[in-house]
Amino acid sequence: MDTSALIKEINFDEKGLVPAIAQSAETGAVLMQAYMNEEAVVKTIETGFAHYYSRSRKKLWKKGEQSGNTQKIVDFLLDCDRDSVLLRVNQLGPACHTGEYSCFHNEVMNCKTPSCENSAVLEELYAIVCDRKANPKEGSYTNYLFDKGIDKILKKVGEEAAEVIIASKNPGNDELRYEAADLLYHLTVLFCEKGIAPAEVYAELRSRHK
Repeated sequence: MDTSALIKEINFDEKGLVPAIAQSAETGAVLMQAYMNEEAVVKTIETGFAHYYSRSRKKLWKKGEQSGNTQKIVDFLLDCDRDSVLLRVNQLGPACHTGEYSCFHNEVMNCKTPSCENSAVLEELYAIVCDRKANPKEGSYTNYLFDKGIDKILKKVGEEAAEVIIASKNPGNDELRYEAADLLYHLTVLFCEKGIAPAEVYAELRSRHK
């Protein structure tokens, strides 16, 4: 990419800065907001990892340079006015300095309708599972599965699939709902282990009914 041409496209403010939003390419979650100057843009493009400009320290910084929680660039996008940047990234570990997965964790309003909650639950589960992998917690069943490896995870997926079949043969649907949730959880662990985001599965499903 011609970085000099890109710099000319960006409408920096009077201080030479442009706001930048980092979004997880895996989960779609908005991770953080920071600022970039020309040097940060160039470093981001040249290295493939997110660099920002600290207004308080008045210096360039690479995301994760101290914590190790780097952001590998997947897409670098400009908005229609070219005065803000969207970075779609593969986030290693939590994005927030507090240890939260996203800096946007202070809830003010939240969609409580079933359709809204249901559409996000798998992405949220995937984010939690991948965070457990990156930041293990003692006593976590998810970490137990990751520690045992792919064969254990696959065995559990097979067992839960069998449980779904058995539950489907029994009267009522309560058991089926429970076992289906178990299967989806273990599939999510498998996705994280293999590096497949739920969005990739959604895209595959979508491609089948065009």
